[in-house]
Amino acid sequence: MDKKKKLDQPIFRSRVTNADVQKSERWLGYLLGPAGALLLNAVLATYLNVYYTDVLKLTSVWGGAFLVMFPIISKVIDAITNVIMGYVIDHTHTAQGKARPWLLLSAPLLAVTGILLFTVPTGSETIKVIWVMVSYNLFYSFAYTIFNMSHNLMVPLSTRNTTQRGSLSVFNQIAAIMMSGILVALIFPMMIMPKIGVDQGKWITLMCILSIIALPLTLMEYYFTKERVTEETQDEEQEDVPFLTQLKAIFSDKYMIIIYAYFLVYTFGSSIKNMSLVYFCNYVLGTYNDGITQTMISVIGGIPMGIGIFAVWPLAKKFGKRNLTLAGFILYAIGGAICWMFPTNMVMMLVGQFIKNIGGLPCAYVFMALFADVMDHMEWKNGFRSDGTAMSVYNIIAVAMVGICQGLFNGLLAKAGYVAPEIINGETVAAVQSAAVQNVITFGFVGLEVITGIILVILLIFLNVEKDIDKKQAEIKARREEKA
Repeated sequence: MDKKKKLDQPIFRSRVTNADVQKSERWLGYLLGPAGALLLNAVLATYLNVYYTDVLKLTSVWGGAFLVMFPIISKVIDAITNVIMGYVIDHTHTAQGKARPWLLLSAPLLAVTGILLFTVPTGSETIKVIWVMVSYNLFYSFAYTIFNMSHNLMVPLSTRNTTQRGSLSVFNQIAAIMMSGILVALIFPMMIMPKIGVDQGKWITLMCILSIIALPLTLMEYYFTKERVTEETQDEEQEDVPFLTQLKAIFSDKYMIIIYAYFLVYTFGSSIKNMSLVYFCNYVLGTYNDGITQTMISVIGGIPMGIGIFAVWPLAKKFGKRNLTLAGFILYAIGGAICWMFPTNMVMMLVGQFIKNIGGLPCAYVFMALFADVMDHMEWKNGFRSDGTAMSVYNIIAVAMVGICQGLFNGLLAKAGYVAPEIINGETVAAVQSAAVQNVITFGFVGLEVITGIILVILLIFLNVEKDIDKKQAEIKARREEKA
């Protein structure tokens, strides 16, 4: 029995059977299902570097070079596996689609590798370094690459109906924002981080729980999603377009180049900001794990995101996804500038953060719908889809920027003289950081995104792919019907 027939067995079939997107699909497949893996990733994005610097105390390893070079080298490996995964997805032909089957495989892999990230042996420095490098790449270059590639393709492959696709994009982002903006940004600094401090045993217990939760929820995403776009050609003879042909098509399309540049700039700024958040609240605006400062900053960030659930998509339908996002980034830069001018003033920081996060709403909720429009445009232009290859380039940008940003930020911290906290008489005691360290942290959290916001406004001026996307989709449908 071949793979296509195996995955057509009842146990593997999608629980979504309707031609149109249903409530169960939105709530279970795009909101609740991804929540486990997204929560795990959100915790890692914010706290894994803190675990390395403060718990494992790796800042000074190899004279500070380890935490600079290791993330960058790891992301090179991650970029390679993303290319491989994109190729594999484009050459996957099963009854359940091209991307969804990989969600099924990713579920147990995320749980196991998530646990390995934190169970670092308390032996010699060499053993720690080897374990960190291996576990990091098992999670990011293998397990999370498989999940993220397939998860990110669910919206573009779900339907060609732009309204339904936009709705799924919003639900998908609600899941990400709930995990990072509510649990990680609010609950963690207020209730969890003060309790676990730099106790490795408590960190391991916490991350084991989060890793195990990701397993059943990722399975839920698999069962309550459906690749309607893939199913359009499922009964046709499948033509495997050469990888180099797909790459040439991608990098000769102006809209795809613009949206990749947009994503690269945005990811660079947001990655540095995310890594700086904990340090900024601990050493610039507040005191170490005070349970208040980070919560206040996150609440102000969470309020606009809550408003956005109801406001963004109606506004995007009226004014256009590109236009709304462009206007948002103008506010984004203004809010960031206010924060940059008053980094130690809580009131001004909260005002600036509120304005900045209002401006970031459109990007947060409608980006993947805009990316899906670009992929439909490319199908209209070239006569074939390049979902896996296009998403592999997208993910390469994401993982490369995270690695580069982590290495850059750690290098700047080490050069400025960052001092990790210590456990004294059973209590976590933080050092007073120098002005140089505080300046590095402040620029990372509130300064850099002012610059990236301005660049994003300029890029979005040229991204007008929406203007005739309905016409192009109609032509794609007509071609298919004529061929049939």
